[in-house]
Amino acid sequence: MTTYEMLQELLAQNEFELLLPKECASNTTEQDLRLVYQMNDTIESFLVFREAVWTGIYKEDYEGELEASYGRDNDRYVLGVRQGDSVITLFYRKLELEVNLYNYGEIAHFWVPRYENLRQLEFRIAVLWDKYTYLGEAYCSEGEKRLVHLADVPALNFCSYCAAPEQYMVPHEMPKESFLQGLDVMEELAHKAGDFLLVWMIQFYRRHSSPLVTKWMAHILHHSIHFGFVKVLTETIKKETAIYPRRSFGERGDARLARCLEKARARKKELEASGAYVEIVRQEPFTIVRDQLDLKVYLLISRRGMVNQKVRVEEIY
Repeated sequence: MTTYEMLQELLAQNEFELLLPKECASNTTEQDLRLVYQMNDTIESFLVFREAVWTGIYKEDYEGELEASYGRDNDRYVLGVRQGDSVITLFYRKLELEVNLYNYGEIAHFWVPRYENLRQLEFRIAVLWDKYTYLGEAYCSEGEKRLVHLADVPALNFCSYCAAPEQYMVPHEMPKESFLQGLDVMEELAHKAGDFLLVWMIQFYRRHSSPLVTKWMAHILHHSIHFGFVKVLTETIKKETAIYPRRSFGERGDARLARCLEKARARKKELEASGAYVEIVRQEPFTIVRDQLDLKVYLLISRRGMVNQKVRVEEIY
């Protein structure tokens, strides 16, 4: 997809989050202007209007339908965007894509209680699916290109273990071919975990993928007998995402994060001595576009129970 097609896609979805200087007044000095393209815990990406000037009024908080027009003015491109009764016009030389990739294997958001370990797996797979869908496989590792198919397995995805509240859930089509590839990944990881009962169940699910069997498969994933599979999948995602850098939050933010991580590592060692499986995870705000999330560090603590896995969360201050 070209940057022009990406721009058209955004505008067709009534999305136009332009990052202008605070005064938001018309300018005559050429500068690079960013338009938010795809933002989640895996990526911060922008369409960049190179050497741009603009006229008109941009409404930062506008929500509604957009009207767009495209043209040329000598050696510059022209984009006009109407936001209700206001119009902003951009004159620019080139439109380029800027991509910043990040490690999301240790990111967590505890928005929905119960089965937090499985919900965080669903979340990481879902944001990978977003990256793959919007930007393509060029921005994914070979391992991520396989893991992304787990997003099309209903027993593991938003259909069963949604990490976000229902009102924020964004369903998507799940092609049969991708579903089967996702089962291939699950079966491979179940073999690696030595969970041969789950291997058999996945093979049964492959042949009988009805809603009833999906519900049954989702139910058994939080049983203690399949604890090893959940751990192997978690560690696989962490390994695949370790190739990407962590976000930086400036000197003070990074120092605060370092202090929390030091405390978390000490607490993790203590908990692991008692037989728990512990993840150190973080909630991170975006760096280029500030959002409302705070930087936080948690311990995601999982244990085998008599029947179900026991999961709890500790925040590190």
